[in-house]
Amino acid sequence: MNPLKKVFLIIVITLIAGYISLPHIVPIKVNYKGLKIDTGIVRPNLNLVGGKFKIEKNFDLVLGLDLAGGSHLVFEADLSKLSAEKKKTAIESLRDNMEKRVNLFGISEPNVLVSSFEGKERVIVELPGVKDAKQAIDIIGKTAELTFAEITDEEKGGIRITDLTGADLKQASVAFDQKTGKPSVSIEFTDDGAKKFTDLTEKNVSKPLPILLDGVPISSPIVQEKIIGGRAQITGNFTTEEAKNLSIQLNAGALPVPVRLVEERTVGATLGVESVNRSVKAGLVGLLMVLIFMILSYGRMGLIADLALIVFGLLTLALYKIIPIVLTLPGIAGFLLSVGMAVDSNILIFERFKEEIKRRDFPNALEVSFGRAWDSIRDANIATLVTAFVLANPLDFNFLHTSGPVRGFALTLALGIVISLFTGVVVSRNLLRVLITEVKK
Repeated sequence: MNPLKKVFLIIVITLIAGYISLPHIVPIKVNYKGLKIDTGIVRPNLNLVGGKFKIEKNFDLVLGLDLAGGSHLVFEADLSKLSAEKKKTAIESLRDNMEKRVNLFGISEPNVLVSSFEGKERVIVELPGVKDAKQAIDIIGKTAELTFAEITDEEKGGIRITDLTGADLKQASVAFDQKTGKPSVSIEFTDDGAKKFTDLTEKNVSKPLPILLDGVPISSPIVQEKIIGGRAQITGNFTTEEAKNLSIQLNAGALPVPVRLVEERTVGATLGVESVNRSVKAGLVGLLMVLIFMILSYGRMGLIADLALIVFGLLTLALYKIIPIVLTLPGIAGFLLSVGMAVDSNILIFERFKEEIKRRDFPNALEVSFGRAWDSIRDANIATLVTAFVLANPLDFNFLHTSGPVRGFALTLALGIVISLFTGVVVSRNLLRVLITEVKK
């Protein structure tokens, strides 16, 4: 592909990224010599529907607890019935289980921490952007103990709890009844659970099979025939949200020890709107100084580097919205640091170019500069990516950080480094080839 086609492709990608980066409503206010305009341009959400294919995206930034507020929950664990040796394992299992539920709930960058205070073991859960604390409590704190029962006396409604429980579950997911279209929960049993379920359905053909969640009947389907294969559906008067929440609880399993909620509060943004605005202004001032420095130091080539830096900003913001990434103050710091790395690539190339232009013509000096500076750019960025990997700690090593803000910093830094490699080398190189080299010819 020749450079002109590459530049055209870069422009298309930049326009798409710019569209996604726009806020949902772009205000337009004009008040000049009697002309008064107070309106706004609304960016429509992405809504693609075709058969089974469906994509809905609003492209809004997801802000963390420090920028947007959220829910702060504190659960206290009852470890009174456990021996001293088992308490540590139980509280770690409790934390892992709650974190798993939070992740299944779809919350990015949560904080799930264990706290010991005056002999009491507590789990602190911070959920950015979640204002409905009650829903979060219902999902995170419930035991969700699933049991199957047999009818012993149909007239009096007597039941007997069987040995088939949620512990025999392999997977649960939301499904929709083929006849009624109503939401249900599809469950799949383990090998042992499948055998128990087969025996249970064989003994109860044409009879109701009560399904209880935490002792409360949620469904009582009639067994039509012996079921082999270990798959079934829990039906009931579920909404889609209720079916989703139930599947989350079943997938996460029962909590290892009883817990009770001891503190609940909805927190506002700790930084406040004014502090966020000041942070944005500081970032813009810093970015403007970098743009001016590049032009003053490298002239037209610096101007091209500035264009690449603008492309970098649009692509980064667009990816934050597409993924999405929960943006916190440490995350913003990671982005700003990656801006410096993006400019650093061009500086290495341009400084190399100053040496090569003394013994080559412009096009050859440009190509050689990019080629010889690549080793330094690659090594510097790999070292930074390794650091970001350690900070993100994706393997959850106990001796490394596991806090959400630190991981947020690492994630935005790593993403910025990858995009800066693209804009600093690919975008800058092709813009220089077309806008400067071709003109010189």
